[in-house]
Amino acid sequence: MSDTINGQLLTTGGGDPIPLLQARLVIGRREDCDICLRFPNISGQHCELTFQDGFWVLRDLGSTNGTKVNGERISVRPLRPGDEINISKRRYIIQYELSEEARGRLEEMMGETCNIFNQSLLEKAGLVSRRREAD
Repeated sequence: MSDTINGQLLTTGGGDPIPLLQARLVIGRREDCDICLRFPNISGQHCELTFQDGFWVLRDLGSTNGTKVNGERISVRPLRPGDEINISKRRYIIQYELSEEARGRLEEMMGETCNIFNQSLLEKAGLVSRRREAD
C-alpha cells in the first residue's frame, strides 16, 4: 500500500471518508476487495477505481445492480472531483486534487467518451459512417 493519498470517497449518508491509497482499487462485497462494502446489493467485485494520468477512472466490473456517475449508468467513466458515484444503492462523492495538466487530459478523455457513446454499434466498429444532417 502506498503512503500517498490520491483523494477520498465521502459517503453521502455520513460515515468516515474512504482514503484512496492505491492506483487501482477494486470495490465490492468480497473480503479480498480493496474497498469492502458488505451490503447484499453490492456484487462480489462490483467496480474498480484506477488513478491514471492524474485523474480517477471508474469501471463497472459486470455488477448485477450497476454503477452510476451523476445519475447515469456507466461501464467506464473518467471522474471529475465532486462527481457522485452510485454503487448499487450506496452514494459517494469523490474528492481529489486535479492539476491543470491532468484537467486537460481528463476533458479530452471525457470528450472521447461522449463521442463513443453517441455512436451506433456499427459506427463504433467502423462499418458505417455517421449520417450528416441535411443542410
